[in-house]
Amino acid sequence: MRFGLHTGYWSAGPPTGIAETVQAADDLGIDSVWTAEAYGSDALTPLAWWGARTQRIRLGTAVMQMSARTPTAAAMAALTLDHLSGGRFIMGLGVSGPQVVEGWYGQPYARPLARTREYVDIVRQVLRREAPVTYDGASYQLPLSPERGGGGLGKALRSTVHPLRTDLPIHLAAEGPKNIALAAEIADGWLPLFYSPRLDDEFRTLLDDGFARRSPALSAAADFEVSATVPVVVGDDAERAADTIRPFLALYIGGMGAKGANFHRNAVDRLGYSEVCDEVQAHFLAGDKDRAAAAIPLELVDDVALVGPTEKIARGLAAWSQTAVTTLIVQGDPRTLETLTSVPAEL
Repeated sequence: MRFGLHTGYWSAGPPTGIAETVQAADDLGIDSVWTAEAYGSDALTPLAWWGARTQRIRLGTAVMQMSARTPTAAAMAALTLDHLSGGRFIMGLGVSGPQVVEGWYGQPYARPLARTREYVDIVRQVLRREAPVTYDGASYQLPLSPERGGGGLGKALRSTVHPLRTDLPIHLAAEGPKNIALAAEIADGWLPLFYSPRLDDEFRTLLDDGFARRSPALSAAADFEVSATVPVVVGDDAERAADTIRPFLALYIGGMGAKGANFHRNAVDRLGYSEVCDEVQAHFLAGDKDRAAAAIPLELVDDVALVGPTEKIARGLAAWSQTAVTTLIVQGDPRTLETLTSVPAEL
């Protein structure tokens, strides 16, 4: 199993020491580094900045929000960064949620799966560069016709830049069952947030549903990547190590999205923690973030993260190695990365 480094969201500014951590990850042979965006820092600029100091590590977005860029603008950024990095870019895409899409970008959120399909179709057209890009979908039309608000002067265009890789990998962030299957159908990888080895069979079934509809023109299903974000905290006491993860889980369960439209909470529900989610969400919405975090049981943390002594981490890695996951994307300092890269040799 490969390891990746997640740099996380920026808060008020760049994470302290992250440039050095990315460099250390490259030196250690970590497979990939991933960035995120919400409504502050963007996902592409840090990759270009930090990636310029590295040689081998792959550069992925987890994720580029689709509503932040038109499909052609996203494809332009991807082919540009792929050239600059010598073919190391991974284009991770996600729809985000209605609060950000409609509140920050001022774009409609409806029909996210259909919109994702159209978006990826257009990106692949740009990357293949076989002909000028044209599209007539429900969400996107190229060129824009007068009937859809265009002035009648639009022209079908082809990228002036020849992509370094016409098969540049596209990964989709997905949490719902239909979206997971869609990733297996149209993308080259899946970016799960709350994966649990305990439900590996269910996740494999959803992926197989998508593989059954996959076009033979795409990469083989056997080459499909599953890069799961898995928080890791190494420490002598598992409960204390879990305390580092609990606020993160409480935020996603209780504070991300609207009360009735939180896809992160829905994903944790499907792991079997509905009652826990009810309590966490109630505390979080009441403004008591500490009680929300305290309501997260160690069992839930252990389902989606690796916490505790090195021996416990090793047992957890053994379980993860039997899943469909091909890369564990972790967030941590160089010491954490060194621990992880040494553990498999000890199993």
